[in-house]
Parts: sequence; structure tokens; C-alpha cells
Amino acid sequence: MELLVFLIVVAALLVVVTLAMAIKVVKQYEQGVLFRFGRLVGSREPGLRFIIPFVDVLHRVSLRIVTMPIQSQGIITRDNVSVDVSAVAYFRVVDAEKSVIAIENVNAAINQIAQTTLRKVVGQHTLDETLSETDRINLDIREILDVATVEWGVEVTLVELKDIQLPDSMKRAMARQAEAEREKRAKIINAEGESLAAAALGDASDIMMDHPLALQLRNLQSLVEIGVDKNTTVVFPAPLMSTIGELGSFLARETAAAGSATPPPADRTTTSPDPALNGATAAV
Repeated sequence: MELLVFLIVVAALLVVVTLAMAIKVVKQYEQGVLFRFGRLVGSREPGLRFIIPFVDVLHRVSLRIVTMPIQSQGIITRDNVSVDVSAVAYFRVVDAEKSVIAIENVNAAINQIAQTTLRKVVGQHTLDETLSETDRINLDIREILDVATVEWGVEVTLVELKDIQLPDSMKRAMARQAEAEREKRAKIINAEGESLAAAALGDASDIMMDHPLALQLRNLQSLVEIGVDKNTTVVFPAPLMSTIGELGSFLARETAAAGSATPPPADRTTTSPDPALNGATAAV
């Protein structure tokens, strides 16, 4: 009796273990690849799946995008400058069967080919191109990786250069170059300002030649601006003093001319109707 109970318990345990081995769950972001006696049977969609224990093997492959950092690489650019470049690659599996059959380890393969492709592409560009044309370099690396990984059932969605480390001597040289470039732009802007100012002053001088009093008005305006402060020493320019003298002479001449042009007052005589009185008046 005890033996029968033991056999029943063992059989129940075997059934439970067999069911546990036969039931597989494929998650929503995964796809199952089923092998039976080592031969590919097909892929299995997400959900609850049953397999034959000890006969079937189900590989679950993640279809999510994988972020893979590419470690820093010592690269010599086309103009013989040594730089350390690191990047990051994003890829995902688009064909689960190929990713299991065509290659042993997808992640390791993508990492290695990304490093070699990064070294190859960056080595074909100069330092200035590497620093300024990162978008084109990223696109070139992605295109090369797509060609190599399409047979693995993998799609590279994005490659980005993450960091570019330059030697200290190159950093100092680039700093001097940038400073010289800024000084050149500053001198050009200063020269353009001087040219515009000279042109404006030429126009102003032409206007003042046509209107001499404009210069004096400008001098007076300058004096008003200087006199804003309380303790101010005002220096009268020589042209202003001569102009004041000329203005005083002009006013004197105008006054004299006005006085000479005034007619003399008429003699006031009375005329009487009597001719004798008139004669007497004339005799007086």
C-alpha cells in the first residue's frame, strides 16, 4: 500500500514537472524560435505556448531596441591627428530566426563591428571634418552597419558620436586659432565702423560747408553737454571767438546802416492866410 502511494506521488510529480517544462510564455516584446530535434520548426508569437519536453527547444528573442555604448577608440585622422572617439549605437532584431541561426551572439557581434566601422570611417576624415560633420559620419557608420547586419536579422536604427577627446597640444593650438580668428573679425568690424564713420563725417562736413552757422551751433551744443557737470572748465575754440567778434561787427554795421537810412525830421512852420505875415515869417 505504501509503495502504491509512493508511485502515485512520483507520477504526480512527473506530471507536474512535465507540464512545467511544456508550458512556455512568450512576452509581448519577444518572439519565440522553436527547434524540434535540432531542426527549425518556426517562430512563435507572444502568449502561452506549449512544447514537447525533451524534444522541443524554444528560444525567446527580444525585439526591443538595444542601446549599446561603443567604447573609446584611439583613431588617427586623415591629417595625422590622434583622437579618442566614443559612440553609441541603437539596434533591434527584426528577424528572430536569422538572429538565432545566422550568428551566435548578436550583441557581441554588433559591438565588435561597430568599433571597427567607427575606426574606419573616422580615419577617412580630417580633424575639422570629424568635429564639424558628425551627422555625415554618423550616417556613414549606420549605412555600413546596416549592410553587414542585414544577414543577421538586425537593423541598426541610429549611431551617434558621443565624445571626441583631443590631445592637450591640439587643444592649445585650436584655442590659439580661435583667438586669432576672433581678433581678425574684431579688426574687420572695427575697420568697417571707421569707414562708415568717415563717410558720415564727410557728409556732415559737406553740409556744414553749405551752412557755416551749423558748425557754431554744434559747438554751442557741445558746450551745453560739457556744462552738465558742476565743476566744468569750458574752453572756447578760436573759431567761436572770431565768430562772436564778426557777429558783433555785423550787428554794429547793421545799426549804423539803420541810423543813416532814417530821414531827417521836417521843419514845422505855420502858414498864415495873410501875405504880410508870411513875409514876416520868411524874414525871421
